[in-house]
Amino acid sequence: MKTPQVVIVHSSSQSQSDALKAFLKALKIKFEFSDEETYNPEFVEKILESKRQIKERKFTEV
Repeated sequence: MKTPQVVIVHSSSQSQSDALKAFLKALKIKFEFSDEETYNPEFVEKILESKRQIKERKFTEV
C-alpha cells in the first residue's frame, strides 16, 4: 500500500482557504487546517546558534 502524500498549501486570504476547503470536501479528501504561523522561537534560536558555530568552526566532527 502506498503511503499517503502530505500537501502543504499557503493560502493568502480567507477566501482562498474557503475555496480550498470546498474543493477538498467535494473530492472527499481528508484535510486539516493549522493556525500555526511560525516555528517555535526557541527551536529557531537553536538552529541559528548551530549555524553560527559551524560558520565559526566551533564544532566537533564525529
